[in-house]
Amino acid sequence: MAHGGRSSTHETEASVAGQPRTDRTVGDYSPLLFPAGGILAGIAQVLLLDTPAVEAFLLAFLVIVVGIQGLWAFLGHYFRSDEIAAFIGWPADSPFQKEVAFGNLAFGVLGILCLWFRGGFWIATAIGISVFMLGAAIVHVKDIRETQNRSPGNAGPILWTDILTSLVLLVLLALYFL
Repeated sequence: MAHGGRSSTHETEASVAGQPRTDRTVGDYSPLLFPAGGILAGIAQVLLLDTPAVEAFLLAFLVIVVGIQGLWAFLGHYFRSDEIAAFIGWPADSPFQKEVAFGNLAFGVLGILCLWFRGGFWIATAIGISVFMLGAAIVHVKDIRETQNRSPGNAGPILWTDILTSLVLLVLLALYFL
């Protein structure tokens, strides 16, 4: 998911000042927290509610990784646009941040709604976010290759979670519906 809220003031100041970043904070790894939460929620559903595993993990990923992380990403891209741009290694003051924010908000709302709507709604939500995340991963890889941008918000955990989350969602979707 696009990079909402993953930089701290310290990180941003170092990036903006042109100082090399050698420190890492929990914020650099927050993209990993949402999938971890999805895994824990899936396990809890299986153990406590006796939900079939594929259904439990698919729902958990849709609600937590797509829904809650989407809302989190919206907050970062909308309210901390320049900080997030610096974290990604991109220029500040671009209206694209607000556009990405609303894309994240849309998927966040869809992910949360998966609690109440099932079937084709799950299919559309999972495919839509997978296209968005894999597209973001392609943009990041292209930026790494062309500009050597290895900022944590471009080449860090977000790149891997964009790819792996999409693959996990699509595999779970196939297992659940086929």
